[in-house]
Amino acid sequence: MLSGVARMTAMEGSRYLTQLVGAPVLFKCENLQRTGSFKLRGAYVRIAGLSPEERAAGVVAASAGNHAQGVALASTLLGVRSTVFMPVGAPLPKVAATRDYGAEVRLHGQVVDETLAAAEEYARNTGAVFIHPFDHPDIIAGQGTVGLEILEQCPEVRTIVVGIGGGGLAAGIALAVKSLRPDIRVIGVQAAGAAAYPPSLAAGRPMVVESPQTMADGIKVGRPGDIPFQLVQELVDEVRTVSEDELSSALLLCLERAKLVVEPAGASPVAALLSDPGSFRGPVVAVLSGGNVDPVLMQRILRHGMAAAGRYLSLRLRVTDRPGALATMLGVLSVADANVLDVSHVRTDPRLGLTEADVEVHLETKGPAHCTEVAAALREAGYTILG
Repeated sequence: MLSGVARMTAMEGSRYLTQLVGAPVLFKCENLQRTGSFKLRGAYVRIAGLSPEERAAGVVAASAGNHAQGVALASTLLGVRSTVFMPVGAPLPKVAATRDYGAEVRLHGQVVDETLAAAEEYARNTGAVFIHPFDHPDIIAGQGTVGLEILEQCPEVRTIVVGIGGGGLAAGIALAVKSLRPDIRVIGVQAAGAAAYPPSLAAGRPMVVESPQTMADGIKVGRPGDIPFQLVQELVDEVRTVSEDELSSALLLCLERAKLVVEPAGASPVAALLSDPGSFRGPVVAVLSGGNVDPVLMQRILRHGMAAAGRYLSLRLRVTDRPGALATMLGVLSVADANVLDVSHVRTDPRLGLTEADVEVHLETKGPAHCTEVAAALREAGYTILG
């Protein structure tokens, strides 16, 4: 059904992660899929299965990005009218892309729950078919084609690592893979600040996480879907969580080492590999589920990732307030090969003596070891590091 619609995305090896894990690690690059994520697969299967009467009524969806674009393109390819509700604060590139794929976009609500409620009300009032992002068998079946491609492209795979939000992708992959190769481990990954699956699996039913918080908006879901939950409970071997620092570092690795633009949700499997590399049986396939990241957010995340990786160093120093003191300190930093990003020079703080000044300096460094070297060089030059 998806032939000529969804691409069979590339499988790329990661030499860095292979060395770290001690076994082959490959990326399944759904960030290079049409619309920039796996979502087209499930949306197309779901809409293609509608009756002629349902198609005539049109479809409606609610999404902050990836599902919106998948529904928009799938509807256009099938000749179905689509309306997509998006939060008022949705990134402009995602809103523009959804319109370009053919959907009528309506901005409503500040959070996705409000947007979802508006879409469901629209469906009730107009008869349009609501296309859920993950809680429907056809959606799960469509996402499961990722698993079938993995088996075709890497038949020796022993572990598949995939991000989990509502659970549609993980459920689909696990169902497809385990039906053919029950020996393969499927490991789900959630952002720690939006991890609804661990407590849900412990309770044996979907549980709600109030006010989920994470930069990984693609897996920022407060409650598992009923249908995916049953499949994840039965077929997914383990669900792990990763921190925001780990997500940032993973996104930075994808960009620097693999030359791949990946959104935080898509980088979550890489974050899991980085956090505990020795616990994976290889060959490992990490599913990079999407690459739709707002450039402004990308800039912030990369700064966060560089800080988490020890590539930024912020110091506050006490210096003598005399002509040339600042230049002398910057000379020490230059010899230490630290790149100065920003300097703040304070002379008027009442806590300072008459001949004292504080300098706050932000540096770009080469990693944790270099940070230690830079701090040691400053101390050796006679500077007091206050923090």
